[in-house]
Amino acid sequence: MTLCTTIAVSALALGALTDRAEAATPETLALIDTGKNFIGTPYKYGAPVGITYAFDCSSFTQYMFAGLDVSLPRTASSQAAVGNKVAKTDLSVGDLVFFKTNGKSISHVAIYAGSSKILHSSSSQGVTISNMDSAYWKKYYVTARRVLS
Repeated sequence: MTLCTTIAVSALALGALTDRAEAATPETLALIDTGKNFIGTPYKYGAPVGITYAFDCSSFTQYMFAGLDVSLPRTASSQAAVGNKVAKTDLSVGDLVFFKTNGKSISHVAIYAGSSKILHSSSSQGVTISNMDSAYWKKYYVTARRVLS
């Protein structure tokens, strides 16, 4: 094998490993694209389910997944009991990720958007994309669940 062929084969193998951990389907990519349309939508604690002029974290995930015929409970802590548990190293686009931002229990939910990014409704920014690897989100990460098969 030539050096170029070896590098190309190695890159393909590494790409396959990376893709496995962040496998995106047409359905999950569409979920993220649709969610991006709401970037900048204001945060409102306890936002009523089904409205789109404001969201809290769990009403946002509930609204987004309802479009895929997935029924989620109303609160972040309740949503953390739905679906299958996923290791942080095995996150895929569309997984729900949960955080303990209140210091006591699961209090925030976001949608994993790939490449360590989360799509969520933040109390400080409304719907936004954040880096899960930032010091803040790393500190409060609890678990993840896969609700799409």
